[in-house]
Amino acid sequence: MPTVAVVSDTTAYLPGELVDRIGITLVPLYVNFGSERTEREPDITDYPAFFDELRGAENLPTTSQPSVGDFASAYEPLLAQGRDVVSIHLSAKLSGTADSARQAAQQLEREGKGGERVRVIDSESGAGGLGMLLLVCAAAAKAGLDLDAVEARVDEARADMKIWFALDTLEFLKRGGRIGPASAWIGSTLRVKPILSMESGELKPVERVRTSSRAFERLVDYARQRHESGADGWVVQHISAPDQAAQLTDRCREVFGCDPLFIGEIGPVFAAHIGPGLLGVGSIPSRYLE
Repeated sequence: MPTVAVVSDTTAYLPGELVDRIGITLVPLYVNFGSERTEREPDITDYPAFFDELRGAENLPTTSQPSVGDFASAYEPLLAQGRDVVSIHLSAKLSGTADSARQAAQQLEREGKGGERVRVIDSESGAGGLGMLLLVCAAAAKAGLDLDAVEARVDEARADMKIWFALDTLEFLKRGGRIGPASAWIGSTLRVKPILSMESGELKPVERVRTSSRAFERLVDYARQRHESGADGWVVQHISAPDQAAQLTDRCREVFGCDPLFIGEIGPVFAAHIGPGLLGVGSIPSRYLE
């Protein structure tokens, strides 16, 4: 068992079998349906029904980070085993998740339960980007690196990790108020297919195209750029677009000459703000996974 345990949150959207294989502990975020109900993200499994509710809602659901108690409950048994903990999370510019994690570590330190052995890292990313950094964490822990060395490996990898994604519409980002620097694209029309990246923890506009087919080809072009730069550890992600994700995977497999690290279906916390139809590709140099 590695001396460093890896904890994250459910917005990494790694396939369940991969989470089990590399031994990551995930702490769930929540989706709030007004005053009616609050659900843990993993408990929302009927995605078609979720999107039907999303489309018909006068107000979009809100999302919230795990509580301090949620994180303390995840950390305490790992610390009790004598292990150190690296806890890496969704961008702090998008969520208070990392802050809740830090508060939990501080609480456990005050209680004499080893909270000083928890290192909380802001991934400055989410979804596929966070997922790739989790693989870096897990590989470094498995290789026997200590807490400081694991954190340093993640910091280095984060600078070399890139991801692009195309949206079917800006409507949901506009309604949810999470569009950030891409807000300049909101104007006379929403009838574009925006391509964005996640950089320095927030959504950044890349370009706008008119059709889904053009957006798809631009993602393939970006995969070629990443391959040429030597970043051959790659992923595909999507929101309720499995057929398009399969097609993108086939094209990227030709580009990179290898299988993806994972194909991730993005779940309700991100989908509540973005809506269905997202398609993305990202990559990281494979040396970080060795």
